[in-house]
Amino acid sequence: MLPCLGSEARCGPVADGRTSGNREDLALTRRIDTRLTARWAEAKLRPATAADDGEFLRRACLDLVGKIPTAGEARDFLNDPDPNKRAALVDRLLDSPAYAARAALLWRQFLLPETDDQVGASPAGLEAWLRKKVAEEAGYDQIVRDILSVRLEANSNDSMVAATVDPSPAAFYAARSGKPEVVAGDAARAFLGIRVQCAQCHDHPFAKWKREEFWSFAAFFAGVPQQSNDATSRRMGREDAQRRELTIPGTSKVVKAVHLDHSAPAWRPRAGTREVLAEWVCSPKNPYFARAAVNRVWARFFGNGLIDPVDDLEAEGDPALVGLLDEVAGEFRDHDYNLKYLIRALMATRAYSLSSAAEPGTATTTPLFSRMPVRGMSPDQFVDSLAQATGCDLGESRARLLELFTERDVPPTESQTSILQALTLMNGAVLSGATRPESGETIGAIAEAPYLDTAGRVEMVFLAALSRLPRSEERLLAIRYIDGRSTEADRARALSDVFWALLNGPEFRTNH
Repeated sequence: MLPCLGSEARCGPVADGRTSGNREDLALTRRIDTRLTARWAEAKLRPATAADDGEFLRRACLDLVGKIPTAGEARDFLNDPDPNKRAALVDRLLDSPAYAARAALLWRQFLLPETDDQVGASPAGLEAWLRKKVAEEAGYDQIVRDILSVRLEANSNDSMVAATVDPSPAAFYAARSGKPEVVAGDAARAFLGIRVQCAQCHDHPFAKWKREEFWSFAAFFAGVPQQSNDATSRRMGREDAQRRELTIPGTSKVVKAVHLDHSAPAWRPRAGTREVLAEWVCSPKNPYFARAAVNRVWARFFGNGLIDPVDDLEAEGDPALVGLLDEVAGEFRDHDYNLKYLIRALMATRAYSLSSAAEPGTATTTPLFSRMPVRGMSPDQFVDSLAQATGCDLGESRARLLELFTERDVPPTESQTSILQALTLMNGAVLSGATRPESGETIGAIAEAPYLDTAGRVEMVFLAALSRLPRSEERLLAIRYIDGRSTEADRARALSDVFWALLNGPEFRTNH
């Protein structure tokens, strides 16, 4: 029998009572489709053809659980006649522990970029806390509120224990050494989609934000315990939860905490300064909060935000897309910042279901989301998909492969395989062993299956690697290559060659 995942990470179809006809998220889907269709017509754009079932299955699994489906799951999905199987697939994935783990990883990477190796900034506590919140289906507003208002307690060594041990969002502060200007700048970009860091040192004649406004916002974090200058101990001071002002560096000017919309904070007795800030940030009246969240989630599923860059909502954008962002953000807010509601709506859109294949004579770009862009897999998507396809436990090789395939500051739609990465795949022992019939679990099971002829074996290696059946020319070429061998062992090795070639190809390495 071919190897298959357990129920917690399956990518196959289910029927759980939720159909495409009675869900609130589909009303939002229709509104998105209407706006994009009108914009395509206005721009005289012909959208790509619809993605087939295999393409959609693979894309959905990569986006929601971070790895491709097994060969068996792909076969079952392709053979399922249920017209609502795509919605059922999305429901199952969203309800799985694998989704919670993947979502927590993505949010942790977003909140703590490039901090895995920093002392005192271990991501484990934050990721565990995020996974718990996702599993509980906490609203996005509650997640951000808890991050902004978390108590930062110290142990006997004055270090933030919760940042590195217990499930807690405290690492958001520890990773930034508790510096108000760093926390403020990153919080504004992450939760509001506003870039205010450029005003930290001076007023820029063409920038919206002025230096005093930046430091007035940073004053909300003035009481956060800061790391000492002793790099060996990484000691942290004590939190002053009621502190509401700070002195602008290099000056004698003291500024009080003020929101970025210039509104006065609603101070209350015994309420911490960051608690008051969190109430303003997550308020339904905040003009930035819901828009920033929707723009970032949209970029996760479509490669780019409705406004790009995703952390600069004040950048110039297509008016129709800006209007769409406002509408989706309003619905997200009205549905209690429910992330699953938003994701279901986006994944049911026509735009998400479009193919990434460019028709002859059309441009290779993807304007106005008229075609799904080809996105490079993230390192964890690639490594986990490789393990899924081959059925092999990568063990210690996983960490090495993750490091090799990690690229900093590369947009997902521009990711390319380096020479070193390509050589590692083509010549490395990991892939070589995983694709040998005698050592690779998937290829071994396919090669030895008595109920499969050569054509059936070829189909299964395509399903395992690419989640689709081979095209007619691919099928004939592979069968000819395999059946041209004289012994059973040689035919098994030829099948292994086909599998190896598929795993080394660009179709496997991309989310398309």
